[in-house]
Amino acid sequence: MERKNRWQQAAAALYDQIVAEKRLQPGDKLPNEVELSQELGVSRATLREAIRSLCAQGVLEVRRGKGTFVSSQVEEIEDFGFDRLNGVKGRLRDLFELRAIFEPQAAALACKRATDEERADILAKGEMVAACIRSDEDRTQADRAFHTAIVRSTHNEFMVRLLPIINQAVEEAIAAGEHADELAQVTLQDHDLLMDFFRKGDARGAEYAMAIHMRHAMDEMELGEYRT
Repeated sequence: MERKNRWQQAAAALYDQIVAEKRLQPGDKLPNEVELSQELGVSRATLREAIRSLCAQGVLEVRRGKGTFVSSQVEEIEDFGFDRLNGVKGRLRDLFELRAIFEPQAAALACKRATDEERADILAKGEMVAACIRSDEDRTQADRAFHTAIVRSTHNEFMVRLLPIINQAVEEAIAAGEHADELAQVTLQDHDLLMDFFRKGDARGAEYAMAIHMRHAMDEMELGEYRT
């Protein structure tokens, strides 16, 4: 069985325990990784992918230094259809369509308005994403921080208010993971181009680079037709 199907099945089984069987209640802590991976019949690496996916959906939450817990909001979460992740793909498509409208303009404004310190921070955070990809580490936090730095540098209050949507899209795209390697390489190439325009102070180039990045991401995740 392909690895992507294994973690999807593990996510579905764990989701059923929480939502359908009520074996785990909101606020309950998950069993330790070894015990849970044995119960679900998957490797610990596969279990981590399943947990990452459920965290992105708001079913689980990681509390630093304490463990992974069932979200207190789990009863308000709809059924996302983990059998084929159709619901997740639809959600991702909608999120990326919004990003495709919003983020290219945000990149252009950030390129124009960023202070020297903010520009340096954007570039540093972009390098952190690249380092995670090259070392095959989870880049979720680094990628989120990179896009957050760009949006904050627009100095536009209402754009900043859209950051939770951007963060959710980043997390769900990485958690969905059906084309993880391809998406990582696309991200690496697109970010390099985007950062090059930031170094040059080329707002129009930054806008186009971000639009291309959105297009490539949607293509790699097979989220449907999109035209820049």
